[in-house]
Amino acid sequence: MTRAVDHFADRLRAAPQSRLQRGAAAEALGLARELARRAQRLEDPLGEPREMPDAGMFAAADQITVAAHDLAVALKDEGELAEAVTLVAEAQKRAGV
Repeated sequence: MTRAVDHFADRLRAAPQSRLQRGAAAEALGLARELARRAQRLEDPLGEPREMPDAGMFAAADQITVAAHDLAVALKDEGELAEAVTLVAEAQKRAGV
């Protein structure tokens, strides 16, 4: 999963500002928030997940990287991993990068 996220993050970093503004950054932030939420649920099932803040379009690549690495540490089985990889691939496709 981290390899897929690192690839997506690299593509975001290389994308022109116009592409980020047209939705690629928003898509990445949505993915980062979902990955962070999943990691928090695995680490503290009874706790209330905190939402990752919007740090701006130029931080989106870093946000998905951090959230994915946190989730990778928290994952417990192959099913969860496969689901996370699918989320990353779908988000990258929607982002168009």
